Amino acid sequence: MGKVTLTRSATVVLLMSLGLCAPQAFGQEARKLLVKPTPSYPEVAKRLNLEGTVKIEVVVGPDGEITDTKVIGGHPILVEAALKALREWRYERSSSESRLQLEFKFHP
Repeated sequence: MGKVTLTRSATVVLLMSLGLCAPQAFGQEARKLLVKPTPSYPEVAKRLNLEGTVKIEVVVGPDGEITDTKVIGGHPILVEAALKALREWRYERSSSESRLQLEFKFHP
């Protein structure tokens, strides 16, 4: 399982198991991440020995679900793996929406 560390500066650092990726989030408020499936390292990326960083901006609605995503950068194969995992992420409820920038680091 991963470990979630929240700081007052609203930086969320997620250390995921298996060493496949280590997402980081930077946003306007610290919201507890309740459900956080780890992105799977794609088989084709393994065969290509592909590694890299994916940056995605997300909008988290008051209900804790991600309502919008905007890819900032990353290899398309790795981006798809990150987006697939993000569909299942859930944050704690809040009185307003939050904007976060997530960073996923993929290593074979």
